[in-house]
This record gives sequence, structure tokens and C-alpha cells, in this order.
Amino acid sequence: MSLPALPVGEVREKIRAYLRPDDYRGKRLLLIVPDGTRTAPLPLLFDTIFQHLSREVQRLDVLFALGTHPPMSDAQMCQLLGIGPHERQRLFYQVGLFNHEWDQPEYLTQLGTLTRRETEELSNGLMSEEVPVSINARIHDYDVLLVVGPVFPHEVVGFSGGNKYFFPGIAGAEILNFFHWLGAMITNASIIGVKHTPVRKV
Repeated sequence: MSLPALPVGEVREKIRAYLRPDDYRGKRLLLIVPDGTRTAPLPLLFDTIFQHLSREVQRLDVLFALGTHPPMSDAQMCQLLGIGPHERQRLFYQVGLFNHEWDQPEYLTQLGTLTRRETEELSNGLMSEEVPVSINARIHDYDVLLVVGPVFPHEVVGFSGGNKYFFPGIAGAEILNFFHWLGAMITNASIIGVKHTPVRKV
């Protein structure tokens, strides 16, 4: 049985109630959103956030959490956000739209390293290797990182959404590859739709 969709006005009201302008005033805000492989009412979500916060923040940009998915053109990114060609130049010209570049080391920053002991413990003994943990370097240019996206059962993690938009969504190759190999070794049948998985712990 499917649940009825919320009216657009109610969705906007809930978002505005959750995102208090005082928490964002004068700050640099980066929205982290899914690419075209996920379904979500991104045009509604983006428009509501933009209308609500764009006059409060110092800067508002969007980073697409591609993981290893192919990069998108500016037109494709605009389409996902519900931005028309003329609107891009007139209303949204100051909004930076960025693809995550997981395979370009110069656009990444290393946060630390998972040790062999840690990966062995996290994977319940399935893997034991040292894994550098890197992420998109753009995060250093902002005061607030705000994930805007759906939650779905996922074949590698158990459930997508939340922290998955950071790892592997905007992560570097090493942690990305470790993440997916671990999910493959556990197998889809044992992981999809499970809330607490070794991959989510990573």
C-alpha cells in the first residue's frame, strides 16, 4: 500500500521550519545532492531551500555526489534541479554547480587513514588493509554541508542516504573501492534493506 504524497505547500512548510535562517546567516552553504541515478523531488527541494536561504547565506552552491558515476553537463545538472536555461543566467548565475571528481587527486583532501586493524574489525575479518580516507576538497570552502536527497534500500550499503552522500558519494578512490568491495563480499542478498551493516560502519 502506497502512502499519499504530501501537498507541495506542506513540503515547503516543513523544510522552512527545519532550516532556520539564523543558523545559516552569513555562512557559505554547500548542498550535496544525488545525480540522475536517484529519484527525488529535487526541483521542489532545491527551489524551497534557495528561496528560503539564498538571501541569508554568503554563498550557496551545489555538489553532485556522483561516487564513480559519469560527470554531468551544466544542462543536465540544471535539469535535475529544475533550473530552466534562461533561469540559469538570470536567477541562478551565482550558484556554483559542481561534479564530484573522485579520480582527480588534486581535487581531493585526505582526512586520515583506516588501519589494517580497523578495516579488519569493521569488516568482521573479511578484509584487512590500510585505506586512505579522502574526500572532495571543496568541503573546506564552506561552513555548512547540507545533504539533500532520498533514502532507499541499497545493494552495497543496506540503505542509501545520510552519510552515504559523503562516503562514497564525494569520496576518493581508495575508500570508494574498499566500500564497494566490502559490500560485494557480504553479498547483495545479505545487505540490501539492512539498517546496520559493516559498510555503513565504514
